[in-house]
Amino acid sequence: MARQQKHFDTRFNAGLLHPRYWGTWLAILVLSFFGILPAYIRDPISRVLARLVMRIATKPISIARINIGQCLPALTPDEVDRLVRDNVEAFILVLLSQAEMLFRSNEHIKRRVQLQGFEHVAKARSAGHPIIFIMPHVWPMEYAGLRVNIEIPMVTMAKAHRNGLFNWFSNRLRSSQGGRVYMREAGIRALLSELKQDNSFFYLPDEDLGPEQSVFAPFFDTTKATLPVVGRLAKAGNAKVFPVKIGYDRKAMVFHTTISAALDPDTMATKEDESLVLNQIVEQVIKAYPEQYMWFLKILKTRPPGEAELY
Repeated sequence: MARQQKHFDTRFNAGLLHPRYWGTWLAILVLSFFGILPAYIRDPISRVLARLVMRIATKPISIARINIGQCLPALTPDEVDRLVRDNVEAFILVLLSQAEMLFRSNEHIKRRVQLQGFEHVAKARSAGHPIIFIMPHVWPMEYAGLRVNIEIPMVTMAKAHRNGLFNWFSNRLRSSQGGRVYMREAGIRALLSELKQDNSFFYLPDEDLGPEQSVFAPFFDTTKATLPVVGRLAKAGNAKVFPVKIGYDRKAMVFHTTISAALDPDTMATKEDESLVLNQIVEQVIKAYPEQYMWFLKILKTRPPGEAELY
């Protein structure tokens, strides 16, 4: 018997109407309302709400300060404070905006997410290659994924939420262009299978997945454990690998998404080489839009032997 694929079922079911989800339904209604508001109304509201979040999100902000201090030690205390404040504002802005990807038209999404560099992808696709897009955890990453999904077939992988209703809602959003959303448990084999079916996906290399199979490589002014699997996936799936960055332009009220030229496979010949290249790509994205990176993640949890834990 064939093994069942581990992907999320985004069909609605009556269990989502259970009273334990009523509070979540209210939150979804609020997010949906903000999603259909014009950006010129929604963006100022997000800045006001960010001030409240700054007061209550003490633990994530503490993690962000540790990460910034390790990666960007040259910043002054005032510059760190400003970056943290801007980072929280970016989070709230995307949180309040994201429902537009579910309820607004593709033409609206195309206007909101300006796409540059797609000619690289078109050339690779015409040669018969699926694509692995490399992007770290940035607040507007769902915008980048859905914008590209309008152009080519895509799948994605996500960690399940504990709240079943929010799990359903977020994965409905991610799959709104027809892409399948896999659970983490599906693993690399599921992604390789999709590459062989000519489906592309985003790979986020900055998450710290522990010491097993990870390789330490320089990352800004510190060292980071990175899992080097992209090179093997690309080779096995005949895929091309493209770095992607996205950032929000507050004045124009649009997201700028830029796809760079394909990576040379020879730069990922060894695990050590690949870990270094992936870390450098993450650095480039952060340098372009430092306030829009998810600094609250424990990206430096795994430390080299002899180094003290940071969190």
